[in-house]
Amino acid sequence: MQIHSSIPELRSALQQQRRRIAFVPTMGNLHAGHIALMQEARAHGDTVVASVFVNRLQFGPNDDFDRYPRTFEADCEKLLNAGVDLLFAPGENELYPEPQEYHVEPPASQNQLDGTFRPGHFRGVATVVLKLFNIVQPQVALFGKKDYQQLMVLRNMTRQLALPIEIVGSETVRAADGLALSSRNGYLSPGERAEAPRLHRLLQRIATAVATGDADFAGLETDAAAELDRNGWRTDYVALRRQADLQPPRGADDRPLVVLAASRLGNARLIDNIEIAACGGR
Repeated sequence: MQIHSSIPELRSALQQQRRRIAFVPTMGNLHAGHIALMQEARAHGDTVVASVFVNRLQFGPNDDFDRYPRTFEADCEKLLNAGVDLLFAPGENELYPEPQEYHVEPPASQNQLDGTFRPGHFRGVATVVLKLFNIVQPQVALFGKKDYQQLMVLRNMTRQLALPIEIVGSETVRAADGLALSSRNGYLSPGERAEAPRLHRLLQRIATAVATGDADFAGLETDAAAELDRNGWRTDYVALRRQADLQPPRGADDRPLVVLAASRLGNARLIDNIEIAACGGR
């Protein structure tokens, strides 16, 4: 695996690779979910490129930028074992050699759900991803469905800016007890880790209820948030939305839907979602 920290070096190396590039951008501290993306990328491209960069632009003033785990050596070993061909690992001065005054501003829909609680987050995500796309110039890019709103923002950005890139959303990788894998799971204490699967169980309960005909969406959302908070969580939202645009459904037949949640447990802010099929089942 080649490792490059400068844009010119990476571009030079990419010119010598086979034609179809599959790209997986990450912020490092890699876990099995990231590795599954790398392995899936191989089915979509001749050359698999990963990036590791903790992007300051997507962190708010109260977010965890400074304490976000940096595990570069361990990340490199995992990427090597996963068969990644090239790793782009720029420093902050390489990617932002001057203040980033040009930004990608997603539409107002960025300010719902996660955007309500993390103002400017998706602006920072879209800006760095577009910059990485311009550097790597992949034909396909892969993102996990766990970050469902992020996937929608990036898919829409790619379509509306006519980028010649296919966006692939990969299924969430989970621990045996259902907890979605996340770099922030490392913030959980042992007791909190035992409690954390409750989030996924509640989303499963909602998905089953909706798929079998329960149309009291507001009641399902309220009851789930209340159960989380009774058990020591601090819930930002539990929301049933349309998969197509993450807007509230107009009625019981407005499908397919997805149920999403974000809640804080101790020092960890956990997010998760489950897609609900249009006609019965999950």
